[in-house]
Amino acid sequence: MSSPLIQLHDVGKTYPGEVPVVALAEVSLQLNAGELVVLLGPSGSGKSTLLNLVGGLDRPTAGRIHYGDRELVAADDYALTEYRRAEVGFVFQFYNLVPSLTARENVALVTQLSESAMDPREALIEVGLGHRMDQFPAQLSGGEQQRVAVARAIAKRPRVLLCDEPTGALDSNTGSKVLEVIETANRRLGAVTVVITHNVAIAAMADRVIRLADGRVVGDEHNAERVPATELQW
Repeated sequence: MSSPLIQLHDVGKTYPGEVPVVALAEVSLQLNAGELVVLLGPSGSGKSTLLNLVGGLDRPTAGRIHYGDRELVAADDYALTEYRRAEVGFVFQFYNLVPSLTARENVALVTQLSESAMDPREALIEVGLGHRMDQFPAQLSGGEQQRVAVARAIAKRPRVLLCDEPTGALDSNTGSKVLEVIETANRRLGAVTVVITHNVAIAAMADRVIRLADGRVVGDEHNAERVPATELQW
C-alpha cells in the first residue's frame, strides 16, 4: 500500500447536552491511498461519527486530522467545503437521489462542481447503468439507485471514497453487486475507500478491517487475501 493519505491523532468527539455523549475517544489511525478498509462495529460504536470527521462533514472536539499535509481541524468552513467538493465522494445507506432528475442528471449535479470530473455517462457506464441513464429514480430498483449514488460519488474522481452502510437497505444478492461496483471503483480510482458496516461477512472483501466499540478502536487487522465481493455470502 501507499504512504498514509489520512492520519488521525487522538481524535475525540463529544456531543454536548445535559448528559454529554462521547461518540469517539482517543482514536489514532492512518488510512492509505488505494486501500479498501471496512469499518466494523455495532450501532453506536462511532463508525458514522468517524466517517463524518474524515469526510469533513463534522469537526472533532479533540485531536488532529491530517489529509496529506493539510490539517483539517484547523481548516475554516470554506477550506472544508473545498476539501469535500474536490477530494471526497460519499455513498450513504439511503440513496439521496433527486426524484425529479434522471440518473444522468443526478450524477451531473456533482460533475458540474469539478474540473476533472468524468462525463456523467462515463460514470454510469462504470457502474453498469449505461442503459438506464435516462431513467428516473422511481423507475430503478433499489440496487440500481444505489449504483447511481456510487456513480455520483466516483464521478469527480475522488481520492477519498466513504461509504456508510451502502448495502444496509438491500438484499444480499443486490448488495453484493453494489459492493462489486465499490470494489472496482477502489481499484480503478486508487482512492482510499472506507466502507462502514455492521455485517461481519463484508469484512472479507477488505484489505484491512478496523473494529470499533464504544467509540474506540478495538481491532485493526489486515486480511491475508481479499475475497471478491461477488463471492460474499450473508
